[in-house]
Amino acid sequence: MRKHFQLLASTALLAAAFGPQLRAAEFDHSSFDALLRAHVAAGMVDYDAFQASPAFPKYLGALAMADPASLADEERLAYWINVYNAYTIQLINEHAERKSIRNINKTLGIAAKGPWHEKLVKAGGSVYHLDNVEHDIIRRQWREPRIHFALVCAAMGCPTLRSEAYTGAKLEQQLAEQARAFLIETPEKNRVDAATGTVHGSLIYVKYYREDFGSTDAAIGRYLAQFHADGPEKRLLLSGRFKLVETPYDWTLNSQEQAKALAAGTVKP
Repeated sequence: MRKHFQLLASTALLAAAFGPQLRAAEFDHSSFDALLRAHVAAGMVDYDAFQASPAFPKYLGALAMADPASLADEERLAYWINVYNAYTIQLINEHAERKSIRNINKTLGIAAKGPWHEKLVKAGGSVYHLDNVEHDIIRRQWREPRIHFALVCAAMGCPTLRSEAYTGAKLEQQLAEQARAFLIETPEKNRVDAATGTVHGSLIYVKYYREDFGSTDAAIGRYLAQFHADGPEKRLLLSGRFKLVETPYDWTLNSQEQAKALAAGTVKP
């Protein structure tokens, strides 16, 4: 027992003297955080400002040189979410696209390799496309449906881009806020009509990634119910006796410029 306490005391002394070295590695997202705070408003992005900023390519370079395997679990997930969101912005700017991400890599009106299969993502010493990051890394390593509310595909129909970078320390709070904001605060995308027994849902969980939310309509209802306060909407979701219908998915670029045009009625979603 004495040896046990001596070992604990020695460990405590080492932690006090060499705390930063003993803790799991962290990645510094502060430069991306500053860019997001400066150039994202209400989820809408100033792509030209990212294009002009010398700090943005430096951040991308840091992502390329990082060793994500050295990061703790939550810190590693935050890293890959930021990789996806940062390189989505970079993809838009590399193609000077200002209308819709779906216009990228199209030939004769048909998506060839598509925007999500262009190998431009440099992270952790390797090169990926965005689908690699989402499907082969994030979805495979973390069975966490809320990542779909954090990964932003540069479209109005997506969840909104946060005006801050994801970090391991704040990740749980950030994912919870993203889920609630998307599922509860965007009735044009997600709403429950208890009077008609209808759940109007985003294609994110109705079609694209429904297996991540339980696959069946009833399982999706149970997942959605956790974000609703007690009441008729939650009871309907938990009952499983509802009709699940898709809401339109708006692929208009999530730019501040396009948001102003939509508000002015000069373009239609």
